[in-house]
Amino acid sequence: MMTDQDSLARRNVYVLVASQAILGAQLPMMFIIAGLAGQSLAPNPCWATLPISAMVIGSMLTATPISAFMARYGRRAGFIIGTLGGTLGASISAVGLLYSSFALFVLGGLFSGIYMSAQGFYRFAAADTASDSFRPKAISWVMAGGLLSAIVGPELVKLTNDIMVIPFLGTYLTVIVLNCVGVFLFGLLRIPKPSATTTGMDQGRSRGQLIRTPAIAVTVIVATVSYALMNLVMTSSPLAVVGCGYLKSDAANVVMGHVLAMYAPSFVTGNIINRFGAQKVMATGLIILAAAGAVAMAGVDLFNFFAALMLLGFGWNFAFIGATTMLTTLITPAERGRMQGMNDLIVFGGVTMASFSSGGLMNCSGSSVQAGWQAVNMAMLPFLVLAGGALIWLALRPRETR
Repeated sequence: MMTDQDSLARRNVYVLVASQAILGAQLPMMFIIAGLAGQSLAPNPCWATLPISAMVIGSMLTATPISAFMARYGRRAGFIIGTLGGTLGASISAVGLLYSSFALFVLGGLFSGIYMSAQGFYRFAAADTASDSFRPKAISWVMAGGLLSAIVGPELVKLTNDIMVIPFLGTYLTVIVLNCVGVFLFGLLRIPKPSATTTGMDQGRSRGQLIRTPAIAVTVIVATVSYALMNLVMTSSPLAVVGCGYLKSDAANVVMGHVLAMYAPSFVTGNIINRFGAQKVMATGLIILAAAGAVAMAGVDLFNFFAALMLLGFGWNFAFIGATTMLTTLITPAERGRMQGMNDLIVFGGVTMASFSSGGLMNCSGSSVQAGWQAVNMAMLPFLVLAGGALIWLALRPRETR
């Protein structure tokens, strides 16, 4: 039975789904073209994915400040700041393309990370006004909004990457328009501002106490590993597809399939979590991620790229949404600002290292594209063992010590 609380939560979910679908399209757009554009601008091919790494660094550096800003001024204000960052980043990147400046192009990626960081809080915003029973579904539905972005983003790349004399310039101008639309969307969001803190009010646990809580530590590890490995492989996939002799449109289609797989399960992930529990769903996600690496290493046919990247998306969905849902149940409202910011700081720190490693592994760890692609996927193994081991360790602990 739907409560008044969940009526408000559903309204906010609809706004966040639309935001995920429209504004979120810019992320697959930039993941498709940033490496290819970087390859044409960079003085060294090993730096081809540096613009994507810069975007992730920007997200990592701004996760904690944006979380603190939202804790003080509300989600809507924080999300609008994100759209302004996305507009500024796309504008600087466009200027970098216009003047063939790799440094400016990388700087634009850094500012685009502000939007990427803000988007990461959509899932937490969905949970803010939801009841305990509706919370997993709210998070999943917002993540499902990425389905449309998975279609819209790559299709916009196909339509815009060659419409101007300078390749990809039209795509970045389109990203600017998407961010402007976002400002109006967030005007419809109805999430109450956090209550002002007063002397004597319980502030909850410190960051140190939070991260030392076993269950919280494990959720952060799983979220970081799943997101980092997804980024590691996805960042290199357009370079691998084109490097193996396929077309840029093929690379866009592979990324589209991947992003569809990231978000399509979200329609049922919440129900699955309610039935089987977040820990089992996270474990399943890690197993699927391992299967993605195995398929990628089995060959470089176009089918292998599609299958591997779609499995990568499915695995990320289960592991990351499972970790997000579990984290929201382990913290109090007073702890949200500090824990959510710290969580995304750690997650995007891992993603930053993965993004940096991706270009080097792909372009500079073998004599061929195929060898580089093998190295990228082989690098997944130790981190999957780490996350899987952490889940097993948590499951074996007495319940009262978790």
